Amino acid sequence: MDGDGRLMSCLTVTVALGARSYDVLIGEGALEAGAARLAALCPRRRALIVADGTALGLHRARLESALRKAGLDALIHAVEGGEGAKSWAGLESLVDWMLDQGMERGEALIAFGGGTVGDLAGFAAAVMKRGCAFVQIPTTLLAQVDSSVGGKTGINTRQGKNLAGAFHQPSLVIADTGFLATLPAREMRAGYAEIVKAGMIADRPLFERLEALGANALEGEALTQAIAGAVAFKARIVAGDEHERGARALLNLGHTFAHAFEAEAAKGALIHGEAVAAGLVLAMRYSVRLGVCPPADAARAENHIAACGLPARIAQLPGGPYDAARLVARMGSDKKNTGGAITLVLARALGGAYISPGADPADLECFLNEEMER
Repeated sequence: MDGDGRLMSCLTVTVALGARSYDVLIGEGALEAGAARLAALCPRRRALIVADGTALGLHRARLESALRKAGLDALIHAVEGGEGAKSWAGLESLVDWMLDQGMERGEALIAFGGGTVGDLAGFAAAVMKRGCAFVQIPTTLLAQVDSSVGGKTGINTRQGKNLAGAFHQPSLVIADTGFLATLPAREMRAGYAEIVKAGMIADRPLFERLEALGANALEGEALTQAIAGAVAFKARIVAGDEHERGARALLNLGHTFAHAFEAEAAKGALIHGEAVAAGLVLAMRYSVRLGVCPPADAARAENHIAACGLPARIAQLPGGPYDAARLVARMGSDKKNTGGAITLVLARALGGAYISPGADPADLECFLNEEMER
């Protein structure tokens, strides 16, 4: 244990990308356990940090203490979290701050907070002097299991989410589950959607373990193991298809629907994991509609998501009402699309996701209208 009584052991998952491989440290006390490795990435003995203001308000003392024990001085640029941070203005402000600090290419930028701050920081690191290192210290469950791993960075534009960005891998990810103790229950549930997604894509045993645990999957050692399982699954996919030219697109199960809901929702009403949860159910049910998935598997997915307190139907999603035609139009600008046609990630079964190009927009609109009536 460290001086504060925190457990200093943690699980390690490696994202295997040759010379650019990196570790994800997971568990209570991962921050303190990884502090020496942070120091190695900060050769001028200072830690340049972009931090979510909310996370900073809750955890600043612990963060600065861990850095101080590693011999680092913290220089912090605070931003307001949420999707609003991921903008051209936010990127400009952060890069200007990095330049004002005299940041050198050999120094790493540290992202501290939720996924939006990590996305912004990673993109800033990618363009700073044509590329510098960065570290992810995610403080939300959603960020720990999804956005902090895999090197997708970016900002939003007026046309939609994450349409400007770069693939830029972190040098280290520290997923300290101790930070989750202050997370609101709604945010915990939202993060869980990305864990169960991994099982639904290509790890049916993971889904069945989570299904058996129910709400207990969000507690204690079971949560640490669930995070590690989801991260390990994503690491395998990323190692085989870093730039999403093939199998990595499977990680977007439910996301084509989800991003459309997020783009259409009333501002601030809907959070990503909630949209993903409903999107996962829609992907399964649309697979049933196409005759490729057993109805029982779609029902199991919906029942588990609902049992965990997540929205499983469009009518349960905050931020509505939603319009099917507008949702399909949003889906038409998804990054996975090719040749102007909508590409979906669907499922032949739980754990059997596949990429389905050329979706019929008229049928999708009809489907969504039917789903809104459920």
